[in-house]
Amino acid sequence: MATKWLTADELSSWRTYILTAHDLEAALEADLAPHGLSFGDYEVLVRLSEVDERQMRMCDLSSALQLSPSGLTRRLDAMVRNGWVSRASSDADRRVMYARLTAAGLAKLEEAAPSHVASVRRHVLEPLGADGIEQLGELFGRIRHHLDHPPHTKAPR
Repeated sequence: MATKWLTADELSSWRTYILTAHDLEAALEADLAPHGLSFGDYEVLVRLSEVDERQMRMCDLSSALQLSPSGLTRRLDAMVRNGWVSRASSDADRRVMYARLTAAGLAKLEEAAPSHVASVRRHVLEPLGADGIEQLGELFGRIRHHLDHPPHTKAPR
């Protein structure tokens, strides 16, 4: 099967996305740094804050964050040392480990959230304006749907 190369417009859009995604994540990360958080740390705190009892099974958290179990362990090590997250085994099944958001972790999230929201506004929402925000949601909604429901065809090699 012949490769269907990107058109000039497609290539330009793709490269703009790649360059922007890296720079945007760096900008969001830099705005969390004064709080002693990485973007990944912030995501852990948010995820745990949004679930019942502010805890998740470690396997579910690693899946949600798209990290390997060892990657999640490394991510949580410093957060546990800082007292933001604790690890605990299940009372029902000792093989199951939970990550729990602590009171200190919730306080850290509440401290950093206003800065993060301001950062998202400054770097994403304000440059787009109301119409752009709607378009961004619609476009990424399409991509999310595609990733959640991939076509049954193999990708060309």
